Amino acid sequence: MAEVTLKERFSALGNLPLFFKLVWQTSPALTITNAVLRIVRSAIPVAILYVGKLIIDHVVQTGHNKNAPANYLWELVALEFGLAILSDALSRATNLVDSLLGDLFSNYTSIKIMQHAATLDLDQFEDSTFYDKLERARQQTIGRTVLLSQVLSQVQDLITMAFWSAGLIVFNPWLILLLFIAVLPAFIGESYFNDQTYSLSRRQTPERRELDYIRYVGASDETAKEVKIFDLSGFFIDRFRQLSNKFFKANKQLSIKRSLWGTGFSILGSLGYYGAYVYIISRTISGNLSIGDLTFLAGSFRQLRSLLETVLSRFTAVSQGAIYLKDFFDFFEIQPKIKLSANGRHFPIPIKQGFVFENVGFKYSNSEQWANRHLSFTLHPGEKLALVGENGAGKTTLVKLLARLYDPTEGRILLDGYDLREYDLGEVRHQVGVIFQDYQRYQMTVSQNIAVGNITEKENVPLIENAAKQSLADLLVQKLPGKYEQALGKRFNQGVELSGGEWQKIALARAYMKDAQLLILDEPTSALDAKAEYEVFQRFAELTKGKTAVLISHRFSTVRMADRILVLDKGELLEEGSHNELLNKNGHYAELFNLQARGYL
Repeated sequence: MAEVTLKERFSALGNLPLFFKLVWQTSPALTITNAVLRIVRSAIPVAILYVGKLIIDHVVQTGHNKNAPANYLWELVALEFGLAILSDALSRATNLVDSLLGDLFSNYTSIKIMQHAATLDLDQFEDSTFYDKLERARQQTIGRTVLLSQVLSQVQDLITMAFWSAGLIVFNPWLILLLFIAVLPAFIGESYFNDQTYSLSRRQTPERRELDYIRYVGASDETAKEVKIFDLSGFFIDRFRQLSNKFFKANKQLSIKRSLWGTGFSILGSLGYYGAYVYIISRTISGNLSIGDLTFLAGSFRQLRSLLETVLSRFTAVSQGAIYLKDFFDFFEIQPKIKLSANGRHFPIPIKQGFVFENVGFKYSNSEQWANRHLSFTLHPGEKLALVGENGAGKTTLVKLLARLYDPTEGRILLDGYDLREYDLGEVRHQVGVIFQDYQRYQMTVSQNIAVGNITEKENVPLIENAAKQSLADLLVQKLPGKYEQALGKRFNQGVELSGGEWQKIALARAYMKDAQLLILDEPTSALDAKAEYEVFQRFAELTKGKTAVLISHRFSTVRMADRILVLDKGELLEEGSHNELLNKNGHYAELFNLQARGYL
């Protein structure tokens, strides 16, 4: 990535209004409180220093005039003490508000990312470029209130600088110019190295995702078996060491350069400060300034120099943060390709004509190969359809098209004579129940694991228990200590891990959580033995009488139960018919069937 120019930095500040809109939406009360506290704090340092000048002048005056009133001196001391206490209280209050607002903002933006991610298409999640954007957006949810604190601190310091500058300008405007000349190189240097840091961070995003992945698989309960049996720990450790050392060397090289140049720029700043300091002292010695003036002006110049360095440096950090914000807002610019119909048709209950595939083809983003092509067939109402084919034949892609997780790249899918894209997407997803072979094993309770099939009914205990009975999971649940409230998985305390077959029965229960018009089982029983799978599908056939169903299985004893079988090869429809019809054709289906049959001999 190219270096960020000063113009681009100022342009990036245009992201701040949207950022503050998010902050305001997080908590208007805390945002206002934060701003007010900082504005009040901005005047206190100048006030304290000026009161200190008055104290010193009064002490000097008292030394020359023993009759000078002492009460005024102690009033000034009391005032400075009060201002110091107030400054500390305001500082602590500001830090508290920053912390509270930071936590709320992190939660709020994390929720917004999840909400937006839920609107995006499945194939977008399967794209690495999208994942890089998602990862960078996630990173912006943590610590972005640092940017809020930086911007508000910038305003606070600029107001304070205006007070400091007022005294110096009255004394000698050239001191301000000297100050800028001394500090400007440091600002340019900081800008340059922050640009380098940002560019390096962007370039490392894909590999850092790999690093996080290796860190996880190298020490995870999910991978522990294979790591041990295949002795993979050395492989993962070597790859982690290789990547982490690469990042360390790149960061080390940049950090050393930054430190060396920063030292030089700091020397320039010190020369400017002490040049002005010498000038102020010489004017005091000549009698043009009082001791109090010397204290105030020297203190003002020192504070102004420090603040100017901070403000210029913070500008780099603020603009840098604003550039990073672009990563956050870019994610929200990503729009789903599956468009929602403004006045979508209602899903037909019951289905009357069925689903019709008309020359349907689908190709993944950034891929030249077709996952499915030239698919033309009808799925009739109440029909049990099986999909058969070798791995990679396009079976899962087909059912994802049917559930409208994807839209066809070419051709169309009709439901009762209308394009599936014309129907209300929410109703389509509700009326199509799918259990995939790579179903999720949620680290939650049994009840919650089943309820994800129709999460709006998560409190409907009778429905959950009935779904478990239909999937044959109820016998398993009764053996668990906590029954339906038993936590599953080992990630949290008191969790119980299930076998693959037990997990599959829990997952199958999800299919029965809603009265869907179309049920799809995509090899969800692969961990069951042949007899158990046969029983599950027998029960499935009984429970889905009168409903349309699609099942994918590599076991032909299960497939033969279907009314009709589609044989896919390389994404295209090769054969179709009943089990007996396909055997009589002596084609690809018969070849696969005979191969499996010989395996049982």
